[in-house]
Amino acid sequence: MSWSSVCYPKQFTANDMAGVQYTLNRLILMIPTFLLVMVIIFLLVRLLPGDPAIAIAGDKASDADIAAIREKLGLNAPLWTQFWLFLTNTLQGDLGRSILMRAPVVDVVFARLPTTVFLTIYAVSLSILIAGPLAFLAAVNRGKWQDNLIRAIFQIGLSMPVFYIGLILLTFLAAQLRLFPVGGYGETFSERLYHLFLPAVTVALYTSAILMRNLRAAIIEVLDAEYVQFARAKGLPNRLILGRHVLKNALISTVTLLGLSIGQLMSGTLVTETVFAIPGVGRSMLEAIFARDYPLIQGLTLTFAVLVSLVFLMTDIFQSWLDPRMRLT
Repeated sequence: MSWSSVCYPKQFTANDMAGVQYTLNRLILMIPTFLLVMVIIFLLVRLLPGDPAIAIAGDKASDADIAAIREKLGLNAPLWTQFWLFLTNTLQGDLGRSILMRAPVVDVVFARLPTTVFLTIYAVSLSILIAGPLAFLAAVNRGKWQDNLIRAIFQIGLSMPVFYIGLILLTFLAAQLRLFPVGGYGETFSERLYHLFLPAVTVALYTSAILMRNLRAAIIEVLDAEYVQFARAKGLPNRLILGRHVLKNALISTVTLLGLSIGQLMSGTLVTETVFAIPGVGRSMLEAIFARDYPLIQGLTLTFAVLVSLVFLMTDIFQSWLDPRMRLT
């Protein structure tokens, strides 16, 4: 072992530098994305019907009370002044005070966010566990009864809305058979796995159907590639071909779809958490919309945007690892 190898155990290669540069470029692109998201959030919230000052004060409030609330919320100022105040406060970590919860928006977000994140990770994990093996089984046995049966079952999952699947599972497994709780979150890790099993399965059944169809098609395409046929001609074991050549190349398109699905899952928690009475960010968003709670709506929407952007960033990084050619884009 040379002295240089001891002092410098690992040198950065051109491929490593390209990966670092690719990640930095994606991080820089997130800055204008966040600014655009903040503009859209600010404008959309103010397009909601109704006056939040009247909703807060009540129908029996006087004009003076309503005017005082509007002045306190800054609703009398021009839009550009309101947006500048919203932007500067957000950059300082101040998302305002929730009118509905009577607490800082940051505290509400951090109190409800772990539930939504846990549910999303739970549902994504179940989706991968369901879609991965069945996609392989269907692709290897394409055209046979196994393939037809798997595709037929998942087609049923695609044809039903998520909330309808949730209501069916809630009615039979929770209300009638009492195998699972109707709602709640639990306190310990095992209790959360138990309480959130039905909502996670509800989301996973729909998501896994999409992932299975995409992964099956990708595996079949890779199996027909010339380099796979050449590997078989060389006499390589089928397990080695599937693991090293087929899976890594077939996952490229599926990882993209998985990243998009995670974004949809996080935005779709509004329905899932409402059906199963889960105290998460999605349910809080629905309550804030009905209450015309501007600060809470803005804070929760911005939280969703940040989380989805981070998911897309991790998806791009993982894709660049699967396919190093992406680092050149």
